[in-house]
Amino acid sequence: MSRDLLYQAYGAMRHDLRKTLLTMLGMAWGIATVVLLLAYGNGFGQAIENIFESYGATAVGIFPGRTSQEMGGNKAGVRVRFTDDDVELLRNVIPLARHVARQGYMSATVVNSPRSFTLDVLGIDPSLQDIWNLSLDSGRVLNDQDNLGHVLDVVLGSEAKDKLFSGVPAVGQTVRINDVTFQVVGVLQPRMQESGDNTNRLVYLPYNSMEVLQDTHYVNGIWMDSLGLDHEHLTTAIRAALASAHNFKPDDMRAVFVFDAQKQLSQFGIIILGIKILMAFIGTVTLGIGGVGLMNIMLVSVTQRTREIGVEKALGARKRDILFQFLAEALVITGMGGAFGILLSYVIALSVGRLTLYSAMAKYAEAGDIRLIVAPQTLAIATTILGVVGIVSGMVPALRAANLDPIEALRYE
Repeated sequence: MSRDLLYQAYGAMRHDLRKTLLTMLGMAWGIATVVLLLAYGNGFGQAIENIFESYGATAVGIFPGRTSQEMGGNKAGVRVRFTDDDVELLRNVIPLARHVARQGYMSATVVNSPRSFTLDVLGIDPSLQDIWNLSLDSGRVLNDQDNLGHVLDVVLGSEAKDKLFSGVPAVGQTVRINDVTFQVVGVLQPRMQESGDNTNRLVYLPYNSMEVLQDTHYVNGIWMDSLGLDHEHLTTAIRAALASAHNFKPDDMRAVFVFDAQKQLSQFGIIILGIKILMAFIGTVTLGIGGVGLMNIMLVSVTQRTREIGVEKALGARKRDILFQFLAEALVITGMGGAFGILLSYVIALSVGRLTLYSAMAKYAEAGDIRLIVAPQTLAIATTILGVVGIVSGMVPALRAANLDPIEALRYE
């Protein structure tokens, strides 16, 4: 039965091949639009994830500030200062955090004679390299032995290396930071860097080794890895623990600033979902226009074949037989147009390549640009929309054909 319906549909389509092809083209363009718009939404979402991943998508930074509320007789404006005790406190309060690391900061004169530059120097616990997702270009990263032994080793950011050593290999060489000699043990790969940012001009050294340059009793910032943790509970627990230790109110946002990359990424996820829904809606409207064209050609077909329908009914064809016949024709046109449209969307997606997004404002940010991603989920959504449009567009003329009066149909000229 289904094979007969397909043969009938194919034969009917050949009667007016030009209109059929134009209708298929409309459906193909409609489904290609749906797929490409959804692929754009997927690519935009992936670009945002890549941007966060470049800086450490699970990083949580805790930084001291000043109190803005009175607490326990203390006036507002008291400066909060972190020490190693706060680091241990957070390790105990957040036992599921994979890493908890200290960060120190200073601006210093870094010399590789005769080159001399003022660069930002970060003293870090080695685990911070994992939290920030730092990637090595040459040499090695800082390790726990460097930190425990107060070893005078440094790792250079890519632009810091270029400034100090130009095209000469840096690993194994020495630099002087505020007249203290350090050995270069590693160079990092370039990271995404916006204009005016110094991400790639940083110099990293073990936190404990920073004591030869400045007092490290107070910690500039504390970082941890939030992978697998409840972010709302995490922020609340951090604030409550530090508030108790430093005598400020937990809801005093200025006393301690907590940056949670994963939480911000989740907020971006809501925006990305909204963009995907908007793209799907626009694509559906475009495909709907193709559906209107399909409905029109099928209504014309019903009019042209009125006498044929009358003959079929006179020979015993039931309403549902006529209904399925015309609906099958509409679905065949939809299916063939849809297959061509999906193929077209793949060709366009591969031809377009990379669409500029983050690289327009940042260096080394090609991973933050948009690539059209035609995912299986995208095809499933697009095919579902196509099927609904095809059924709705074909059902109206099919019902009209099925409800024709056989006597009036036989009289039709």
